[in-house]
Amino acid sequence: MQKTFKKTLVSAVAATLIAGAAHADVKIGLIMGFTGPLESLAPPIADSAEMAFAEASNSGNFLGGENIVTVRGDGTCVDAAAGTAVATRQVNSDGVAAIFGAMCSGTSMAIAKNVGAPNGVAMISPSATSPTLADMDDNGIFYRTAATDARQGVVLAEIVKGRGIDNIGITYTNNDYGKGIADAFAAAFKNLGGTVVIEVSHEEGKADYTAEVATLSASGAEEVAVLGYADGGGREIMQTAIDTGAFDRFILADGMIGEGLLSIDGGIEGSFGTKPGSLSEGAQLFKTIAADNGVNGGSVYADTGYDAGAILALAIQAAGSTDRADIVANIANVANAPGEVILPGQLAKGLEILANGGQVNYEGASAVEFDANGDNNGSYLEQEVNSGQFETVKEH
Repeated sequence: MQKTFKKTLVSAVAATLIAGAAHADVKIGLIMGFTGPLESLAPPIADSAEMAFAEASNSGNFLGGENIVTVRGDGTCVDAAAGTAVATRQVNSDGVAAIFGAMCSGTSMAIAKNVGAPNGVAMISPSATSPTLADMDDNGIFYRTAATDARQGVVLAEIVKGRGIDNIGITYTNNDYGKGIADAFAAAFKNLGGTVVIEVSHEEGKADYTAEVATLSASGAEEVAVLGYADGGGREIMQTAIDTGAFDRFILADGMIGEGLLSIDGGIEGSFGTKPGSLSEGAQLFKTIAADNGVNGGSVYADTGYDAGAILALAIQAAGSTDRADIVANIANVANAPGEVILPGQLAKGLEILANGGQVNYEGASAVEFDANGDNNGSYLEQEVNSGQFETVKEH
Protein backbone atom coordinates (compact mmCIF):
# COMPACT_ATOMS: atom_id res chain seq x y z
CA MET A 1 0.00 0.00 0.00
CA GLN A 2 1.38 3.40 -0.93
CA LYS A 3 1.76 5.60 2.11
CA THR A 4 1.28 9.36 1.95
CA PHE A 5 3.23 11.78 4.09
CA LYS A 6 2.34 15.22 5.34
CA LYS A 7 5.13 17.70 4.72
CA THR A 8 6.81 18.10 8.10
CA LEU A 9 8.80 21.28 7.63
CA VAL A 10 9.65 23.21 10.72
CA SER A 11 7.56 26.35 10.98
CA ALA A 12 10.40 28.75 10.30
CA VAL A 13 11.28 27.12 7.00
CA ALA A 14 7.64 26.90 5.99
CA ALA A 15 7.14 30.56 6.78
CA THR A 16 10.14 31.46 4.68
CA LEU A 17 8.74 29.54 1.72
CA ILE A 18 5.37 31.24 2.02
CA ALA A 19 7.00 34.65 2.24
CA GLY A 20 8.89 34.22 -1.02
CA ALA A 21 7.34 35.79 -4.09
CA ALA A 22 7.26 33.14 -6.82
CA HIS A 23 6.25 33.25 -10.46
CA ALA A 24 6.21 29.53 -11.13
CA ASP A 25 7.00 26.23 -9.49
CA VAL A 26 10.01 24.03 -10.23
CA LYS A 27 9.38 20.58 -8.79
CA ILE A 28 12.13 18.48 -7.22
CA GLY A 29 11.51 14.97 -5.94
CA LEU A 30 12.64 14.38 -2.36
CA ILE A 31 13.03 10.71 -1.44
CA MET A 32 14.02 9.84 2.12
CA GLY A 33 13.57 6.87 4.42
CA PHE A 34 10.74 8.50 6.35
CA THR A 35 9.87 5.05 7.68
CA GLY A 36 12.24 2.19 8.40
CA PRO A 37 15.56 1.77 10.20
CA LEU A 38 16.75 5.36 9.70
CA GLU A 39 13.48 7.23 10.12
CA SER A 40 14.79 9.42 12.96
CA LEU A 41 17.59 10.74 10.73
CA ALA A 42 15.39 11.53 7.72
CA PRO A 43 13.57 14.69 8.91
CA PRO A 44 16.68 16.83 9.59
CA ILE A 45 18.15 15.86 6.21
CA ALA A 46 14.92 16.67 4.38
CA ASP A 47 14.41 19.92 6.30
CA SER A 48 17.99 20.98 5.50
CA ALA A 49 17.32 20.47 1.81
CA GLU A 50 14.07 22.43 2.07
CA MET A 51 16.05 25.19 3.78
CA ALA A 52 18.37 25.43 0.77
CA PHE A 53 15.45 25.39 -1.65
CA ALA A 54 13.70 28.15 0.34
CA GLU A 55 16.88 30.22 0.36
CA ALA A 56 17.16 29.93 -3.42
CA SER A 57 13.48 30.62 -4.04
CA ASN A 58 13.31 33.67 -1.79
CA SER A 59 16.41 35.26 -3.26
CA GLY A 60 14.37 36.32 -6.27
CA ASN A 61 17.31 35.25 -8.43
CA PHE A 62 16.29 31.66 -9.15
CA LEU A 63 15.26 31.46 -12.84
CA GLY A 64 14.12 35.05 -12.72
CA GLY A 65 11.88 34.62 -9.67
CA GLU A 66 10.62 31.05 -9.85
CA ASN A 67 9.99 28.91 -6.79
CA ILE A 68 11.25 25.43 -5.86
CA VAL A 69 8.68 23.05 -4.41
CA THR A 70 9.35 19.48 -3.37
CA VAL A 71 7.38 16.31 -3.96
CA ARG A 72 8.14 14.09 -0.97
CA GLY A 73 8.23 10.30 -1.10
CA ASP A 74 9.19 7.49 1.24
CA GLY A 75 12.10 5.35 0.10
CA THR A 76 11.90 3.23 3.31
CA CYS A 77 15.59 2.16 3.10
CA VAL A 78 14.49 -1.49 3.16
CA ASP A 79 12.27 -1.83 0.08
CA ALA A 80 14.04 -0.76 -3.12
CA ALA A 81 10.94 -1.59 -5.17
CA ALA A 82 8.87 0.84 -3.12
CA GLY A 83 11.46 3.57 -3.59
CA THR A 84 11.58 2.91 -7.31
CA ALA A 85 7.79 3.18 -7.52
CA VAL A 86 7.92 6.54 -5.73
CA ALA A 87 10.58 7.85 -8.11
CA THR A 88 8.68 6.59 -11.15
CA ARG A 89 5.59 8.49 -10.05
CA GLN A 90 7.59 11.63 -9.35
CA VAL A 91 9.25 11.56 -12.75
CA ASN A 92 6.36 10.45 -14.95
CA SER A 93 3.33 11.92 -13.17
CA ASP A 94 4.61 14.79 -11.03
CA GLY A 95 7.11 16.03 -13.60
CA VAL A 96 10.03 16.65 -11.27
CA ALA A 97 13.10 18.26 -12.80
CA ALA A 98 15.53 16.34 -10.55
CA ILE A 99 15.62 14.09 -7.50
CA PHE A 100 17.07 14.81 -4.08
CA GLY A 101 17.94 11.36 -2.74
CA ALA A 102 17.55 8.62 -2.19
CA MET A 103 18.61 8.23 1.42
CA CYS A 104 20.07 4.71 1.43
CA SER A 105 22.42 2.95 -0.94
CA GLY A 106 20.27 0.07 -2.18
CA THR A 107 17.31 2.32 -2.91
CA SER A 108 19.54 4.90 -4.56
CA MET A 109 21.04 2.26 -6.87
CA ALA A 110 17.63 0.89 -7.83
CA ILE A 111 16.23 4.34 -8.59
CA ALA A 112 19.33 5.44 -10.51
CA LYS A 113 19.32 2.34 -12.70
CA ASN A 114 15.57 2.03 -13.27
CA VAL A 115 14.35 5.63 -13.22
CA GLY A 116 17.12 8.21 -13.21
CA ALA A 117 19.34 6.82 -15.97
CA PRO A 118 16.55 5.82 -18.42
CA ASN A 119 14.89 9.23 -18.08
CA GLY A 120 18.02 11.36 -17.80
CA VAL A 121 16.98 12.71 -14.39
CA ALA A 122 19.69 14.05 -12.10
CA MET A 123 19.95 12.54 -8.61
CA ILE A 124 22.01 13.82 -5.69
CA SER A 125 21.99 11.68 -2.56
CA PRO A 126 23.04 13.27 0.72
CA SER A 127 23.60 9.96 2.50
CA ALA A 128 24.06 6.92 0.22
CA THR A 129 27.59 5.73 0.94
CA SER A 130 28.12 2.23 -0.49
CA PRO A 131 31.33 2.01 -2.58
CA THR A 132 29.43 0.00 -5.24
CA LEU A 133 27.53 3.14 -6.27
CA ALA A 134 30.73 4.58 -7.73
CA ASP A 135 30.89 1.87 -10.38
CA MET A 136 27.25 1.52 -11.42
CA ASP A 137 26.13 2.26 -14.98
CA ASP A 138 24.06 5.39 -14.38
CA ASN A 139 24.67 7.45 -17.55
CA GLY A 140 26.29 10.09 -15.36
CA ILE A 141 23.09 11.16 -13.58
CA PHE A 142 24.01 10.11 -10.01
CA TYR A 143 25.98 12.24 -7.56
CA ARG A 144 26.33 12.22 -3.79
CA THR A 145 27.48 14.80 -1.29
CA ALA A 146 28.10 12.04 1.24
CA ALA A 147 31.55 10.49 1.06
CA THR A 148 31.91 6.85 0.08
CA ASP A 149 32.38 4.19 2.75
CA ALA A 150 35.61 3.19 1.03
CA ARG A 151 37.04 6.24 2.80
CA GLN A 152 34.98 6.00 6.00
CA GLY A 153 36.17 2.44 6.55
CA VAL A 154 39.79 3.58 6.51
CA VAL A 155 39.13 6.52 8.84
CA LEU A 156 37.23 4.35 11.32
CA ALA A 157 39.96 1.69 11.28
CA GLU A 158 42.62 4.32 12.02
CA ILE A 159 40.58 5.64 14.95
CA VAL A 160 40.10 2.14 16.40
CA LYS A 161 43.78 1.26 16.11
CA GLY A 162 44.73 4.66 17.47
CA ARG A 163 42.83 3.80 20.65
CA GLY A 164 44.98 0.71 21.14
CA ILE A 165 42.32 -1.80 20.10
CA ASP A 166 43.73 -4.81 18.21
CA ASN A 167 41.01 -7.47 18.35
CA ILE A 168 37.41 -6.91 17.20
CA GLY A 169 34.25 -8.55 15.92
CA ILE A 170 31.97 -6.93 13.36
CA THR A 171 28.23 -7.14 12.82
CA TYR A 172 26.68 -5.40 9.81
CA THR A 173 23.24 -4.97 8.33
CA ASN A 174 22.85 -7.36 5.42
CA ASN A 175 22.48 -4.92 2.51
CA ASP A 176 24.62 -2.80 0.18
CA TYR A 177 25.42 -0.23 2.84
CA GLY A 178 26.25 -2.70 5.60
CA LYS A 179 28.35 -4.99 3.45
CA GLY A 180 30.18 -2.04 1.88
CA ILE A 181 31.22 -0.39 5.11
CA ALA A 182 32.05 -3.73 6.76
CA ASP A 183 34.35 -4.78 3.90
CA ALA A 184 36.12 -1.41 3.82
CA PHE A 185 36.55 -1.25 7.59
CA ALA A 186 37.71 -4.86 7.97
CA ALA A 187 40.26 -4.57 5.16
CA ALA A 188 41.67 -1.33 6.53
CA PHE A 189 41.83 -2.66 10.09
CA LYS A 190 43.69 -5.77 8.97
CA ASN A 191 46.10 -3.64 6.91
CA LEU A 192 46.91 -1.73 10.09
CA GLY A 193 47.76 -4.98 11.87
CA GLY A 194 44.44 -5.55 13.63
CA THR A 195 42.59 -8.84 13.91
CA VAL A 196 38.96 -9.29 12.90
CA VAL A 197 37.89 -12.35 14.86
CA ILE A 198 34.42 -12.69 13.32
CA GLU A 199 31.99 -10.95 10.96
CA VAL A 200 28.26 -11.54 11.50
CA SER A 201 25.58 -10.11 9.24
CA HIS A 202 22.17 -9.27 10.67
CA GLU A 203 18.78 -8.80 9.04
CA GLU A 204 16.57 -5.80 9.69
CA GLY A 205 13.20 -6.16 11.38
CA LYS A 206 13.86 -9.26 13.49
CA ALA A 207 12.11 -9.63 16.82
CA ASP A 208 15.20 -11.01 18.54
CA TYR A 209 18.96 -10.72 18.02
CA THR A 210 20.12 -13.00 20.82
CA ALA A 211 21.74 -15.47 18.42
CA GLU A 212 23.85 -12.80 16.70
CA VAL A 213 25.02 -11.38 20.03
CA ALA A 214 25.81 -14.86 21.38
CA THR A 215 27.93 -15.63 18.32
CA LEU A 216 29.86 -12.37 18.66
CA SER A 217 30.42 -12.95 22.38
CA ALA A 218 31.57 -16.56 21.94
CA SER A 219 34.11 -15.54 19.29
CA GLY A 220 36.48 -14.01 21.80
CA ALA A 221 36.24 -10.56 20.26
CA GLU A 222 37.34 -7.92 22.76
CA GLU A 223 35.31 -5.14 21.12
CA VAL A 224 32.48 -5.14 18.58
CA ALA A 225 31.77 -2.81 15.68
CA VAL A 226 28.06 -2.39 14.96
CA LEU A 227 27.64 -1.24 11.36
CA GLY A 228 23.92 -0.87 10.90
CA TYR A 229 21.04 1.49 11.54
CA ALA A 230 20.31 3.58 14.61
CA ASP A 231 16.58 2.81 14.45
CA GLY A 232 16.92 -0.77 13.29
CA GLY A 233 18.77 -4.00 13.94
CA GLY A 234 21.97 -2.28 15.02
CA ARG A 235 20.24 -0.61 17.94
CA GLU A 236 18.58 -3.86 19.00
CA ILE A 237 21.89 -5.72 18.89
CA MET A 238 23.43 -3.11 21.18
CA GLN A 239 20.53 -3.35 23.63
CA THR A 240 20.74 -7.16 23.63
CA ALA A 241 24.50 -7.04 24.16
CA ILE A 242 24.09 -4.78 27.18
CA ASP A 243 21.22 -6.83 28.60
CA THR A 244 23.24 -10.05 28.38
CA GLY A 245 26.52 -8.51 29.53
CA ALA A 246 28.26 -9.42 26.28
CA PHE A 247 29.54 -5.92 25.47
CA ASP A 248 29.09 -2.48 27.00
CA ARG A 249 31.01 -0.32 24.51
CA PHE A 250 30.54 -0.20 20.75
CA ILE A 251 32.35 0.95 17.63
CA LEU A 252 29.93 2.79 15.33
CA ALA A 253 29.76 4.11 11.76
CA ASP A 254 27.56 6.90 10.35
CA GLY A 255 24.28 4.97 10.20
CA MET A 256 24.54 4.34 13.94
CA ILE A 257 25.22 7.92 15.04
CA GLY A 258 21.69 8.80 16.08
CA GLU A 259 20.25 10.45 19.17
CA GLY A 260 17.92 7.48 19.65
CA LEU A 261 20.86 5.33 20.76
CA LEU A 262 21.28 7.52 23.81
CA SER A 263 18.06 6.10 25.25
CA ILE A 264 19.34 2.51 25.26
CA ASP A 265 18.79 0.98 28.69
CA GLY A 266 22.07 0.76 30.53
CA GLY A 267 23.70 3.46 28.41
CA ILE A 268 26.48 3.27 25.83
CA GLU A 269 29.04 5.47 27.57
CA GLY A 270 32.41 5.46 25.82
CA SER A 271 31.06 4.14 22.52
CA PHE A 272 32.66 5.91 19.59
CA GLY A 273 32.67 6.13 15.82
CA THR A 274 32.50 8.32 12.75
CA LYS A 275 30.02 10.58 11.05
CA PRO A 276 30.55 12.82 8.03
CA GLY A 277 31.24 16.41 8.95
CA SER A 278 33.70 19.25 9.13
CA LEU A 279 34.85 22.05 11.42
CA SER A 280 35.33 24.37 8.43
CA GLU A 281 33.91 27.87 8.00
CA GLY A 282 31.21 26.46 5.72
CA ALA A 283 30.22 23.87 8.33
CA GLN A 284 29.92 26.52 11.03
CA LEU A 285 27.86 28.80 8.78
CA PHE A 286 25.48 25.93 8.07
CA LYS A 287 24.97 25.18 11.77
CA THR A 288 24.17 28.84 12.42
CA ILE A 289 21.65 28.99 9.58
CA ALA A 290 20.08 25.70 10.63
CA ALA A 291 19.69 26.88 14.22
CA ASP A 292 18.09 30.11 13.03
CA ASN A 293 15.53 28.07 11.08
CA GLY A 294 14.80 25.51 13.79
CA VAL A 295 16.59 22.69 11.94
CA ASN A 296 18.83 20.18 13.74
CA GLY A 297 22.04 20.98 11.90
CA GLY A 298 24.07 18.60 14.06
CA SER A 299 22.15 15.53 12.91
CA VAL A 300 24.11 13.18 10.68
CA TYR A 301 23.87 14.13 6.98
CA ALA A 302 21.94 17.34 7.67
CA ASP A 303 24.88 19.32 6.25
CA THR A 304 25.22 17.17 3.14
CA GLY A 305 21.44 17.43 2.77
CA TYR A 306 21.68 21.21 2.57
CA ASP A 307 24.58 20.91 0.14
CA ALA A 308 22.73 18.50 -2.15
CA GLY A 309 19.73 20.85 -2.25
CA ALA A 310 21.91 23.89 -2.89
CA ILE A 311 23.76 22.19 -5.75
CA LEU A 312 20.51 21.16 -7.43
CA ALA A 313 19.27 24.75 -7.26
CA LEU A 314 22.54 26.09 -8.67
CA ALA A 315 22.65 23.46 -11.43
CA ILE A 316 19.13 24.35 -12.54
CA GLN A 317 20.12 28.02 -12.56
CA ALA A 318 23.24 27.24 -14.62
CA ALA A 319 21.08 25.24 -17.04
CA GLY A 320 18.75 28.21 -17.37
CA SER A 321 15.72 25.94 -17.42
CA THR A 322 14.31 22.69 -16.08
CA ASP A 323 15.69 20.69 -19.00
CA ARG A 324 16.78 17.46 -17.35
CA ALA A 325 19.82 16.83 -19.53
CA ASP A 326 21.11 20.37 -18.97
CA ILE A 327 20.70 20.01 -15.21
CA VAL A 328 22.79 16.81 -15.23
CA ALA A 329 25.45 18.53 -17.33
CA ASN A 330 25.81 21.42 -14.89
CA ILE A 331 26.05 19.66 -11.52
CA ALA A 332 29.82 19.26 -11.52
CA ASN A 333 30.23 22.69 -13.13
CA VAL A 334 28.66 24.52 -10.18
CA ALA A 335 30.30 22.37 -7.47
CA ASN A 336 33.90 22.24 -8.69
CA ALA A 337 36.61 24.79 -9.46
CA PRO A 338 36.96 27.18 -11.18
CA GLY A 339 34.51 29.80 -10.01
CA GLU A 340 33.71 31.99 -7.03
CA VAL A 341 33.49 29.98 -3.81
CA ILE A 342 29.94 29.77 -2.42
CA LEU A 343 29.21 28.77 1.18
CA PRO A 344 25.96 28.13 3.07
CA GLY A 345 23.77 31.24 3.19
CA GLN A 346 25.30 32.61 -0.01
CA LEU A 347 22.96 31.05 -2.58
CA ALA A 348 21.53 34.42 -3.64
CA LYS A 349 25.06 35.49 -4.56
CA GLY A 350 25.73 32.25 -6.44
CA LEU A 351 22.47 32.42 -8.36
CA GLU A 352 23.17 36.03 -9.38
CA ILE A 353 26.65 35.16 -10.61
CA LEU A 354 25.24 32.34 -12.74
CA ALA A 355 22.43 34.53 -14.07
CA ASN A 356 25.07 36.98 -15.27
CA GLY A 357 27.06 34.27 -17.04
CA GLY A 358 29.72 33.76 -14.38
CA GLN A 359 31.01 30.60 -12.68
CA VAL A 360 30.63 29.37 -9.11
CA ASN A 361 32.44 26.76 -7.04
CA TYR A 362 29.99 25.60 -4.39
CA GLU A 363 31.93 24.24 -1.40
CA GLY A 364 29.09 24.46 1.09
CA ALA A 365 29.12 22.81 4.48
CA SER A 366 30.97 19.64 3.43
CA ALA A 367 33.72 21.04 1.18
CA VAL A 368 32.10 19.55 -1.92
CA GLU A 369 34.34 18.56 -4.81
CA PHE A 370 32.98 15.87 -7.14
CA ASP A 371 35.28 13.33 -8.78
CA ALA A 372 34.65 11.60 -12.11
CA ASN A 373 32.25 9.14 -10.43
CA GLY A 374 30.16 11.90 -8.85
CA ASP A 375 31.61 11.16 -5.40
CA ASN A 376 32.58 13.75 -2.79
CA ASN A 377 35.73 12.92 -0.80
CA GLY A 378 34.50 14.65 2.34
CA SER A 379 35.77 14.61 5.91
CA TYR A 380 34.68 12.83 9.09
CA LEU A 381 34.14 13.77 12.71
CA GLU A 382 35.21 11.31 15.40
CA GLN A 383 32.30 10.97 17.84
CA GLU A 384 32.26 9.63 21.39
CA VAL A 385 29.45 9.22 23.90
CA ASN A 386 30.40 11.26 26.96
CA SER A 387 27.98 11.85 29.86
CA GLY A 388 25.17 10.46 27.76
CA GLN A 389 25.73 12.68 24.70
CA PHE A 390 27.57 12.38 21.39
CA GLU A 391 30.57 14.73 21.42
CA THR A 392 33.03 15.55 18.65
CA VAL A 393 36.59 14.47 19.43
CA LYS A 394 38.24 15.80 16.27
CA GLU A 395 38.03 16.00 12.48
CA HIS A 396 39.66 13.44 10.20
